[in-house]
Amino acid sequence: MARLQLRYLAQVRSGDKGDTADVSLFAPTPALYGVFCREVTAERVKEHFRGLVLGEVRRYEVPKLLALKFVCRNALGGGASSSLRTDNLGKSFGSNLLRMSIEVDGAVLAEIPLLKGPENK
Repeated sequence: MARLQLRYLAQVRSGDKGDTADVSLFAPTPALYGVFCREVTAERVKEHFRGLVLGEVRRYEVPKLLALKFVCRNALGGGASSSLRTDNLGKSFGSNLLRMSIEVDGAVLAEIPLLKGPENK
């Protein structure tokens, strides 16, 4: 087993609407999607964003796209027009999520095309 940050394994897309941030996490292979389903839970994402996301985190699975979508409520200090945060938009949540580390089996890692791990940035 290896412990890697998601930035070496996935792509993300994120955005916001009002006081809600959403982050979609995309796996390059079906096997890695299975690992994401096991490792990247709504509870872990809520803990990862502790202090930023004050409301519920809900996860939606999109297996045909090998994606997980996380909807984070009460995450933007009231939304763009009422927040005191200097960067209150949900776009930054994607790069933040990529700093989360997960456990991945070596056989799954071997299937990932063009893996950019810490040893071969």
